[in-house]
Amino acid sequence: MLQQIYPSPQHDYCYELNKDFQFAAAHYVPSEEAGKCRMMHGHTYYANVTVAGDELDATGFLVNFSIIKKLIHDRFDHTLLNDDAESFDAADPNRFPTTEVVARTICDIVQRYLDGTANKPRCLQVYLRETPTSYCVYRPKRNGRAASHD
Repeated sequence: MLQQIYPSPQHDYCYELNKDFQFAAAHYVPSEEAGKCRMMHGHTYYANVTVAGDELDATGFLVNFSIIKKLIHDRFDHTLLNDDAESFDAADPNRFPTTEVVARTICDIVQRYLDGTANKPRCLQVYLRETPTSYCVYRPKRNGRAASHD
């Protein structure tokens, strides 16, 4: 992936890690208002995941880069996203596999993993590019405000 500048979330953690990766997946948006996106089609998604924290783990990592890629790439690459019933649901617009929901889902998957680590870093942002001209940035809220160190 070519180097790219991403929007940066504000925080006061000591460490910030960013992992770029891509995956190819098909999807469709099950809504009349989705236009052409109602039809099954595919993308090569480009993702950037931002993780931050104050403590390193026993190996000196905030989190191993390869784990972030494995969590998402192994799950979604060369799939029909709509088939992942754990993440997406054709009956709930908040769970249609739109770029926004896929970005949120990536963040949730990464954070679930991070919650199980001893150093407990936070996933602060997922940048997800669906096409050369369209992308979404997802930043989870924490305690009713944008994610930041407490």
